Amino acid sequence: MNKAFIFPGQASQYVGMAKDLYEKFDLAKEYFETANKIMELDLADICFNGPEDQLKQTFITQPAIFVHSVIVARLLENKNVKPVAVAGHSLGEYSALVAAGVLTFENGLKLVKERSRLMHEAGQKNPGTMGALIGLDPVSVNEVCELASEFGVVQAANFNSPGQIAISGSITAVTKALEIAKEKGAKRAVELVVSGAFHSPLMKDAQQGLSAALKITEMSDSKIPFYSNVTAEAVQNASEIRELLLKQLTNPVKWQDIILRMINDKHSNFLEVGPGKVLKGLVKRIDKEAQCDACGNVDELDMIEG
Repeated sequence: MNKAFIFPGQASQYVGMAKDLYEKFDLAKEYFETANKIMELDLADICFNGPEDQLKQTFITQPAIFVHSVIVARLLENKNVKPVAVAGHSLGEYSALVAAGVLTFENGLKLVKERSRLMHEAGQKNPGTMGALIGLDPVSVNEVCELASEFGVVQAANFNSPGQIAISGSITAVTKALEIAKEKGAKRAVELVVSGAFHSPLMKDAQQGLSAALKITEMSDSKIPFYSNVTAEAVQNASEIRELLLKQLTNPVKWQDIILRMINDKHSNFLEVGPGKVLKGLVKRIDKEAQCDACGNVDELDMIEG
């Protein structure tokens, strides 16, 4: 069965991630050795042993998830399990682009390293936060953000699944938006533990640095459809992908629309590739009929037929 690969973003990390892959496969060892050199730190040790506080820091989390995800994709490829289309949630776009042949592992990791550093710095320079709203539709969430915007920057950041939308912006405006959301009948409205206002205009400072890094990074046209966070449309042209990766920093992730578009394009058999099962849960909430498995460890890899 042809599968569309989907790749997770931040918050899928856990202490011990990829350790079983490292212990069983030489390929995983080689990738982590390369990653340790590029990162100029022992990423493998932090992934396998923590501490959790260190693994949760943006500039560690993003490379860790990227490396884990690409290793699994490569191991699947060695079993002749290859994607017919790809998408990634935020950071996951970079793993997806390696799987699609747009980026090499090394170039992808260098970009992720730079992106995570820039996002961390932008978060410190322009402090912000994010919130999760459960039980409101997109129109209501946009109304909430509009009402709260007199207190600062706030906008929808992730349209994850029906009734599950994240917002992002300045601390005061997000706090106010959470209050308004409760008044409008949100089942839940909670602040997320993040180091910045991702996918909002407060990430604008990170765009300049990322733009410079993207310009000097070699990219090939995608061999298969790559569904962009920004447009929810399939794209294969390398220069278009470059522009979309830049826009992604300050624009919402249209995850629900991506999954629906992929299903509409006859890609309804999904495989979440990398740590965790966050996206598998989202796919099921978006379309109960869609098939979605997850592959992130040795046992799950063994169960997938080539």
